[in-house]
Amino acid sequence: MNNLAIIGAGSMSEALISGIVSSKIIEPTAITVTNRGNVKRLTELQERYGIHYSFNLEKIIPEADVIILAMKPKDVKEAIAQWKDYLSEKTLLISVLAGVSMDSLQRLIGTEVPIARAMPNTSATVGKSATGISFNSFVVDEQKQFVHEMFETVGFVTFVEEEQLDAITGLSGSGPAYIYYLVEAMEKGGLTIGLDRDVANALIIQTLLGAAEMIAKSSKTPLELRKNVTSPGGTTEAGIRILEEFDVQKAFITCIQEATAQSKRMGKALTDDLKLPK
Repeated sequence: MNNLAIIGAGSMSEALISGIVSSKIIEPTAITVTNRGNVKRLTELQERYGIHYSFNLEKIIPEADVIILAMKPKDVKEAIAQWKDYLSEKTLLISVLAGVSMDSLQRLIGTEVPIARAMPNTSATVGKSATGISFNSFVVDEQKQFVHEMFETVGFVTFVEEEQLDAITGLSGSGPAYIYYLVEAMEKGGLTIGLDRDVANALIIQTLLGAAEMIAKSSKTPLELRKNVTSPGGTTEAGIRILEEFDVQKAFITCIQEATAQSKRMGKALTDDLKLPK
C-alpha cells in the first residue's frame, strides 16, 4: 500500500495518522488528508506529522491505494458524490463512519469496490482503542493485512461479521464513556469520605489500571477475581452488597443493550435519509 488518502480531519483521523506515522507502515509523505475547507486544521496536521493536504480530489483519489472515510456520517452522500467518478475499482475504502453499512457505501459509489468497515473508540487517541473490523467480499488478503496492521497502531483489533458491529458499538465503541461515568461516581464517593479530589483521582486511576492488568494477565475470570477480594464480613463485601441492592450489574447490561439498539436505529435512520438508489 503506497498512497493513503484520508477524507475528514477530526480526532479519529489524527489518531490514525499518528499511529501510522509512528509505526512507519506508510511514509508521511505518502499520506494526504482533506476536509470540507478547514485549512487551519489541515495545516496543523501537516506541520505535526509531515503529511500533505489537498482539496484536489481529481488528483488525490485516483492516486490513492487506500482511502479512509472519516467525515461525519450525515455528510457521506455528498462527499462520495464529489469523487466517486475518480475512484479505481481496486482502491480499498476503509470506513470509520458509525451507522453506515458497507452495502450503503457500495450503492452510493455505484461500482463494486473493496470496503472495510471499522468501529474503533476514542481511546485510539492514546493508542488503546478496541476496534472491530469487517470486510466485504472484494477485499483481498493483502488489504486485510494492511487494515489489521493500521488499526493495531492505535490498539487492539478483532475481525467480526458486519452485523456484529452494532454490538461492538454498544460495548466497546461507547465503552469508554461507561468507564468515565464510573470514575465520576468513584470521585464523588472519594470526596464524601474526606479525600481530596487529586488524591482520589490518582487512586482511582491506578486502581483501574491494576484491575485491567489483572483481568488481562490472570487465568481467572472477573467473577473469580472479585470473589478473591471479597472476604466474608469485610469492607469489599459491604460495598458489593450496596451495588447488588441497586442492581448496578443489571443497569450496565441494560445500558449496553440499549446502546446497541440505538446504533441499529441510527444506522437505519441514516440509511433511510440517504435515499439510496435501488
